[in-house]
Amino acid sequence: MSLIIEEPERFRQFDVVSDHSDHSYLNYWNKPAKSKKGISTTNNNNNANDAKTDGPDWFANPSSGVHKKIIKEWKVLERNLPEDIYVRVYERRIDLLRAAIVGPAGTPYHDGVFVFDVAFPPDYPARPPLVHYRSFGIRINPNLYANGKVCLSLLNTWFGSRNEKWNPGESTMLQILVSIQGLVLNKNPYFNEPGAGLFTGRKTKKSMAYTENTFIYSCMTMVYLLKKPPKNFETFISTHFRDRSTHILSACDAYMNSRAVVGCYGETGSDQVFKVSKNFKVLMKSWYPHMVVVFKGTGASLGSFEQLMVEKKTTSSKGNYSDVKKQQKKEKSSGFWKLIGIVKGFLGVKKVGTEKGIKLNSSSS
Repeated sequence: MSLIIEEPERFRQFDVVSDHSDHSYLNYWNKPAKSKKGISTTNNNNNANDAKTDGPDWFANPSSGVHKKIIKEWKVLERNLPEDIYVRVYERRIDLLRAAIVGPAGTPYHDGVFVFDVAFPPDYPARPPLVHYRSFGIRINPNLYANGKVCLSLLNTWFGSRNEKWNPGESTMLQILVSIQGLVLNKNPYFNEPGAGLFTGRKTKKSMAYTENTFIYSCMTMVYLLKKPPKNFETFISTHFRDRSTHILSACDAYMNSRAVVGCYGETGSDQVFKVSKNFKVLMKSWYPHMVVVFKGTGASLGSFEQLMVEKKTTSSKGNYSDVKKQQKKEKSSGFWKLIGIVKGFLGVKKVGTEKGIKLNSSSS
């Protein structure tokens, strides 16, 4: 008699769940809001307890237009989600949604997981959904702010032509997720920066520096996600990093030792040598041991990577951010970045401060 071993159930790309307690927009419609005259109001007539159960009346009523539209969005997502996008919706809060997007290969986001919380407005689809990036305080892209703001033309939070803006008759939640995956989490995020494409003299060097920083921030996000995964994605995040840990650590080692362009591990020959900044090597050596520890906690078999962790730990210094800060100071004093500052000011782009002890490269807005 042969022993039958059951495979664990595959994590579904789309599913309806019940626990929405850690959602970023849990009580959004009950928050006090100021009118143009400064009078304090609320976003709905229900009490705070309603937001923790069924949500505002306009979402809970199956016959309402917004309820029908959101259910239609659910069906579109369930049938058409592309690979590496996972969605959870809530049975008692249909106005809320959570999505996890795996970073595309060939980008500095490869193998990372990026989580977004979504809230549909009461007049949806007249207005686009609200989208919050769960950032852990890290600015990982010019369009993804440390405070969670997502800048995207389709959300009407970024400038763009009329056909790039939200269209109540045509735009969908699926389009938003695909846009984030393909347009935001791209190979050269530096060029998402306003005005970055206006100059050509130093753009390659600046883009490479931004890409290096982005991969470091992606690694940091991996560590924070494994330490504090969002509800309903705990199994997915643990399994994903267990399965991808050796590939991620191999990429880190290749980047540190100049065997691959950062973000392009596996796309170039191992006998080639690529230029990598000293700042990147210092920061990567600092975070590598943390990654090994959290990956091991998923049950991953890391073998030689654990010995490599010891080597990285003994060679990394406590003052591992000093070189980055010196470089940033040098860049900020250049005429090029003063001009970029003028362009940003004209476009109304505000600067975001320090995240997690590392200041963003001056190419970030």
